[in-house]
Amino acid sequence: MPARRQRPSARKAATALSLLAATAYAQQNPGQPPRNDAPIGQFEIVGNSLVSAQQMFLGTTDKVYIIDKTEANPAQVNGHPAWAAEFSVSKKAGRPMDIVTNTFCAGGNVLGNGTWLNVGGNMAVTTGGATADSQVTGGQPYEDPDGGQSMRLLNPCDDGNCEWTLIQQMSTRRWYPTLETLDDGSIIIIGGCKWGGFVNDANQNNPTWEIFPPKDNDGPVESDILTNSLPANLYPLTWLLPSGKILIQSNWKTSILDYKAKKETPINDMIEAVRVYPASGGTAMLPLTPANGYTATILFCGGNDLQPDRWTTDWDIAQYKASTSCVNLTPDVSTTYVKDDPIPEGRSMGNLIMLPNGKILLLNGAETGTAGYGPQDWAVGESYADNAVLMPAIYDPNAPQGSRWSRDGLSASTIPRMYHSGAMLLPDGSVLVSGSNPHADYTVNGVKFPTEYRVEYFYPSYYNERRPQPQGLPNQLQYGGPYFNVTLTKDDLAGDVNNIKEASVVVLRTGFSTHTMNMGQRMLQLNSTYTGNADGSGMLHVSQMPPNPSLFQPGPALLFVVVNGVPSVGVQVMVGSGQIEEQPTTKNVDLPAASVIEGGNNGASSGSAAGNGNQGHGTSAAGGMRDSLNSYTALLISGLLSVSVLSAIL
Repeated sequence: MPARRQRPSARKAATALSLLAATAYAQQNPGQPPRNDAPIGQFEIVGNSLVSAQQMFLGTTDKVYIIDKTEANPAQVNGHPAWAAEFSVSKKAGRPMDIVTNTFCAGGNVLGNGTWLNVGGNMAVTTGGATADSQVTGGQPYEDPDGGQSMRLLNPCDDGNCEWTLIQQMSTRRWYPTLETLDDGSIIIIGGCKWGGFVNDANQNNPTWEIFPPKDNDGPVESDILTNSLPANLYPLTWLLPSGKILIQSNWKTSILDYKAKKETPINDMIEAVRVYPASGGTAMLPLTPANGYTATILFCGGNDLQPDRWTTDWDIAQYKASTSCVNLTPDVSTTYVKDDPIPEGRSMGNLIMLPNGKILLLNGAETGTAGYGPQDWAVGESYADNAVLMPAIYDPNAPQGSRWSRDGLSASTIPRMYHSGAMLLPDGSVLVSGSNPHADYTVNGVKFPTEYRVEYFYPSYYNERRPQPQGLPNQLQYGGPYFNVTLTKDDLAGDVNNIKEASVVVLRTGFSTHTMNMGQRMLQLNSTYTGNADGSGMLHVSQMPPNPSLFQPGPALLFVVVNGVPSVGVQVMVGSGQIEEQPTTKNVDLPAASVIEGGNNGASSGSAAGNGNQGHGTSAAGGMRDSLNSYTALLISGLLSVSVLSAIL
């Protein structure tokens, strides 16, 4: 009788699981990159960005959106020069877009529902960056209304029919603001100035933050650190921490912001160099992994050591040596900065780009000077920097200290990437590089560093390798819940089933690239165990996101499976509910024990309860039932088990 009473529930469970497989866990099966003969460790010029890439982000797996300031770009849209564009990764070409208002030095990031937000900018201008007579229309030749309070939205698309939309204005002007997505998918907008300039000053400082969409009627909230860190406090460096608080680094000062309590707590000052604009050091949060307990460590490299009174334009700043210093900070553990391995040469405006194998690529920038431009006679053309650094370098956070930076197998670019350049990871694991425009307006003749439109792809060491082709990747990840299973063939495991022991599944958000930052860039390794099969194939048992949205905020991201340091082609997933809301969380279901079934050994298995450096779990009777149900779920999802067969099994 008990078994009979359980059977209808089992059938209901099977039906529910089949519905689950058809919705939240629709599978994605990546293939190979478009080529396997790329120039490894090198840059390749592939196309034209139409507008100079001052700001850019990956909107879909094929579309990069590029934003410039208002200027005389040759590309036209709606009867005037364009200063925004869409670039197709596969076609290596694009279309101009009309973003309407002046986006000069705006900020951006992605909301939890997948919509991108771009805010702030400059006044309406005319030729040469001069202030336009009309701030409402901008007038000829650009027709660029004032963008200082603008808020712009874009829902990315692959059919060429999406456009930027202006919504209500902010209550205050922001030029050089920073945006950080929060744990509910809303965005905090931090700092900036009202009218612009090389650095900020008290007369135009905007030392406040606000949240979009608004959560209350309080308006902008005052920030002590932005009040006290003049003049180099534009584009403050910010990260949401696992604690739910926000790290803010500005000039030499550092604070922790509890935005819910509206309270700031100062911590230790930055050491060795200023990292924020216009010193413009490279910054990145290191990968969050089960091995490090999902503890956030932020890396800061380069910049310069100028004190507040030296940020003036009455001396030749373009020849001032940039810093080689790298430091890191783990703010939820310690408020003390720690020295890390220095970079090979001083660098300002160097981007740090997360690669899916856990390493970090450093590229772009200059060995002397800072971000910015102007008409001074010492400027290089108009550039406040000189001596472009063309050689990339790669940082390995898992290497012993003293050997974390490497240039093995790397070659130099041929294109200086100075002020207003950027870079970002693409789904195939290459890195798109574009931009460079240290000028008030379009300038291509007679200058050392012209307005740049050429797009390059950089190909890391793994690019030409045969990629894993995992089966069963979901299109959505939740904060906790049932695990999912990912199938790997013998070929995916490079002919050795034991390679599954170190395979990993990573979630990576490429961010909003501008001014040496990739706002929102973040990488998290999902907890997983494995089953290796006697035929050389295997299965990864992969947890959902940790049930803490502050570790990795909701919104779109790329999902990779990495085997022997070689990533699959990334697929786009929605992290969280797909809504701007308090994210549902639940405990992650325990994973099966890791094991490898040895061929010719009568099905015997080897392994332990921990695989891939992660926390696996043994199987009690209740746990074994949960494991079985989750395995059945995965088989349903992959189409290898029917609802009727599952009902019979149960």
